[in-house]
Amino acid sequence: MIHFKRSFIELCKKNNFEINQSQLEISELLDKFYNTNFKQSLFSKILKTKNNKIGFYLTGDVGVGKTMILNLFFDEIKEKKLRLHFNEFMINFHDFIFQNKNDENGLVSFVKNLKKKTDLLYFDEFQVTNIVDAMILGRLFEKIFSENIKVIFTSNTKIDDLYKDGLQREQFLPFIKILMKNCLEINLKIEEDYRSLNNSEHDRFLFPLNQSTNFLFNKYLRKFTKYKKKSSKKIFVKGRKFEITDFYEGIAKFEFEELCKRSLGSEDYINIETICNFIFIKNLPNFRENNSDQQQRFITLIDILYEKQIPLMISSEVDLKFIQSSPSLKDQFKRTISRLYELTSIDYNLQ
Repeated sequence: MIHFKRSFIELCKKNNFEINQSQLEISELLDKFYNTNFKQSLFSKILKTKNNKIGFYLTGDVGVGKTMILNLFFDEIKEKKLRLHFNEFMINFHDFIFQNKNDENGLVSFVKNLKKKTDLLYFDEFQVTNIVDAMILGRLFEKIFSENIKVIFTSNTKIDDLYKDGLQREQFLPFIKILMKNCLEINLKIEEDYRSLNNSEHDRFLFPLNQSTNFLFNKYLRKFTKYKKKSSKKIFVKGRKFEITDFYEGIAKFEFEELCKRSLGSEDYINIETICNFIFIKNLPNFRENNSDQQQRFITLIDILYEKQIPLMISSEVDLKFIQSSPSLKDQFKRTISRLYELTSIDYNLQ
């Protein structure tokens, strides 16, 4: 039994957050979602027969508090639960299928194994960009929901707009139908971006690229790594080797091109994230259509680092407020900018 609305109000008061009516309405819906799907009573069983929504899909613009709300909800739940970045989840799925390639029902076996581990899955900032994933998601989530695994999502994208304009989108449409059938889709509408408002004094995002910012960047690097031993780290992913040449006991420094101009993906970034507790990124460019591939990798990188709350120090060609985007990634990039405000502002304790 949880009382999520009450917990949400207490959290807001404790942290002097504005108690927003839209967020309160979401908290009430989450209480109903929990009581319908987890509370074992005759009343809840009756509710289940009338409303079989075992997914909760929370949409809204960047920085409106979607993640804060569902994080608290996730923390309140005592049942078996699992929170993963969606890219990490799909990597686990593909690895399982590869390792069990002789199993004709590999997808079914994966979900059965998942059911043993969790009653609830949580995907924050859900999006689909990979065509291989897009083609398999319908069958995968049909089985997940059939096993009564509850799934909660936050996303900047409405269900009907997922993978919009993606390659072979017609093969993705069954997944959209499955989400609409099984999920309660709610939009959290707030005008302000709380992340940028609360982190307006970020001093670890340096611009423009000149001698002065280069001096400050190196000054921070020396300060943070003063008593740490420099080494190199080699990361191996499916036959690929990636070497971190500037590694200081959990602190890493990269040129932007090292991370985003090479053919790296979410699995590489997850492996980087697991050994780092602070990351320096030098020479972030402005983005246009001619470097949209680099921008897409940067979006993926920041999503993964944000999931683990890895603090950042960045030197950039332009102010974060004025950084541009390729037109095709404009909507996704709003989330990245909002997250950069937070990651370049959160406290980091030197040890």
